[in-house]
Amino acid sequence: MAKPILISGIQPSGKLHLGNYLGALKNFVSLQNSGRYQCFFFIADLHSLTEESTPKEKAKQIMELVADYLAVGLDPKKSTIFLQSSVPAHSELAWILNTITPMGELKRMTQFKDKGGEAETTNVGLFDYPVLMAADILLYDSQVVPVGDDQLQHLELARTLARKFNSKFGKTFVEPKPLLTEIPRVMSLDAPDKKMSKSRPGGCVFLDDSPEEIKEKVKRAVTDSESVIRYDAKNKPAISNLMRLYGALSGDLMPDLEKKFQNMNYSELKLGLANTIANYFAPFRAKKAALRKQPKIIEKVLKAGNAKAQKIAAKKIEVVKKKIGVAK
Repeated sequence: MAKPILISGIQPSGKLHLGNYLGALKNFVSLQNSGRYQCFFFIADLHSLTEESTPKEKAKQIMELVADYLAVGLDPKKSTIFLQSSVPAHSELAWILNTITPMGELKRMTQFKDKGGEAETTNVGLFDYPVLMAADILLYDSQVVPVGDDQLQHLELARTLARKFNSKFGKTFVEPKPLLTEIPRVMSLDAPDKKMSKSRPGGCVFLDDSPEEIKEKVKRAVTDSESVIRYDAKNKPAISNLMRLYGALSGDLMPDLEKKFQNMNYSELKLGLANTIANYFAPFRAKKAALRKQPKIIEKVLKAGNAKAQKIAAKKIEVVKKKIGVAK
């Protein structure tokens, strides 16, 4: 019996940080290594075009993200790693799905609203983002999609469009199911009420930061006026954020961390966290540095992954086009 297909992707839009790793990449590697799925992980470069960047920057970001995928442990022998724009059927299917997607469905998307979607200058790509995401998923008959709470609404649209198309043109698409993963809340080191983001570089630990950079950022992390190290997300958000990061990388539970640091001060907690982050990502930094010196490895991985994805997608889009009456 064939393993269920699992698909997910990340936009190439700059350096990855702890939030990206704990929210997605760490889970990608676990799912790949579980051996339970046929895994497809793509570089969502078409999605990333909704944000400003130069062609030179975009090309570099794509290569960097593939290097990140490989450096964290994604294995092209176990997973298909490919570039979204190298498979034309993504855009083609997105357009076809657009024709059965009501405007009202997209206007209700909370992520569109959160990104200033009502502004006159907002590009149409941002509005239509969920339909392209649906195409990304449905094109490969993906049964499983790893998502956090913030992406559930988009996945539900993909399920809705699959049902709608199947009802109108006959059974064509698999309805994907969410694979909900418990994602630790990774907040900014300098503003624990805000998510860690590259837009706040001072409070953001990037995966390829040097040990010295990590120590400096963690050292400057905000705390509170108390001196007790305990986990209390409501009343001690800054300290709780540091403890969550520590636990997510060390595997320690919060009660164990409270015992570990019960007779220590905030500076000692910060030093322990900085060392934990630096040591955890040491293999990542070494592997990525090696990959940067061998771009042909990255190109080879993409070439193989693109070919495999293109073969699958081309067959599916032909089926879709026949169903709607536009096949040659």
